Amino acid sequence: MHDSQTSIEYIQTIMMMEESVQHVVMTAIQELMSKETPVSTGNDSYADLDRQLKKTVEELNDALATKEEIAQRCHELDMQVAALQEEKSSLLAENQVLMERLNQSDSIEDLNSPAGRRHLQLQTQLEQLQEETFRTSALDESRLNWQCLSLPSQLAFTLPQWRLEAAKDDYRIRCEELEKELMEVRGQNEELTSLAEEAQSLKDEMDVLRHSSDKVSKLEAQVDAYKKKLEDLGDLRRQVKLLEEKNTSYMQNTVTLEEDLRKANAARGQLETYKRQSEHVLLPHSHPLNDSDPFLLCFQVVELQNKLSEESKKADKMEFEYKRVKEKVDSLQREKDHENKMLKLAQEGSDNEQIALLQSLLEDANSRKNELETENRSLTLKNTLSRSQNIN
Repeated sequence: MHDSQTSIEYIQTIMMMEESVQHVVMTAIQELMSKETPVSTGNDSYADLDRQLKKTVEELNDALATKEEIAQRCHELDMQVAALQEEKSSLLAENQVLMERLNQSDSIEDLNSPAGRRHLQLQTQLEQLQEETFRTSALDESRLNWQCLSLPSQLAFTLPQWRLEAAKDDYRIRCEELEKELMEVRGQNEELTSLAEEAQSLKDEMDVLRHSSDKVSKLEAQVDAYKKKLEDLGDLRRQVKLLEEKNTSYMQNTVTLEEDLRKANAARGQLETYKRQSEHVLLPHSHPLNDSDPFLLCFQVVELQNKLSEESKKADKMEFEYKRVKEKVDSLQREKDHENKMLKLAQEGSDNEQIALLQSLLEDANSRKNELETENRSLTLKNTLSRSQNIN
């Protein structure tokens, strides 16, 4: 459970980095997994570490894919927001122009308006009627004068009514158009507001990711440290294996030396026997001299004394060598027990404690390896000399 929470925290931390940094971290983890030395089948903790690394890489890949999709969606939303903002600006400008035109009163002096065109048409008709008035005869003058006098009143009544109806129709049509445009603008405004809120949320998330970029260097350093420590761990395993082989060799040498010591003790017993025999030979009352062969008796005594001296030297040397090798074996056994205990404690601790402990063990093992190599060379040389002397 603790390892799972730790991996989740690592993934969340990596997800808060920039995209380029995440790719670097992914590459480093994959290289670490590809270069990792194989772990022995008896070590379950390192197998769990391998499975945890693979699971972490898979989760990190999924998180990166999700982040890329979110970034793509954010980019699309930013583009949509920009386009909608431009469209909103254009619609607001057009709406402003239309409102200004709507607020302006429809004047008859504006020849482009319907009322202006109608007024111009009526004015033209009035001028034509006035010309006809001058061309008519005197008989029709009174009638024409009456028509001329009544025409302005008709125009005064007809023109305002027509202007009001035309303006009313124009205003009604334009009002309907403006209401439709207003509804569309409101819908677009609501959509833009929603997109703006979503864009702001994504922007805040991007800011958080940018602010977490200062942790990249620390994580890269940690990854490099883990990679180096795993490589050192592989070297430490090989060195421990070599030390175990050397320990086995030392044990075999110890057994051999113990066998030689037993032989030396037996030889010492024989020497004691030879010594007693020589003493008995030298005593005239115990073994009287053979007058017929005195030289042979002297030669035997000298030979026995020489053998006694040689065997005593060999026995002393073998005993000294046995004590030294036994002390060495005891020291190696204590060192081996210490290393086994430390490795067991390292396996039971957390990841950081394991790394620190393994680093300390690696340094101790390196120094101990150098000492053992020096002592091994010395023991090998002395063992060779001892065997050569035994052969002689």
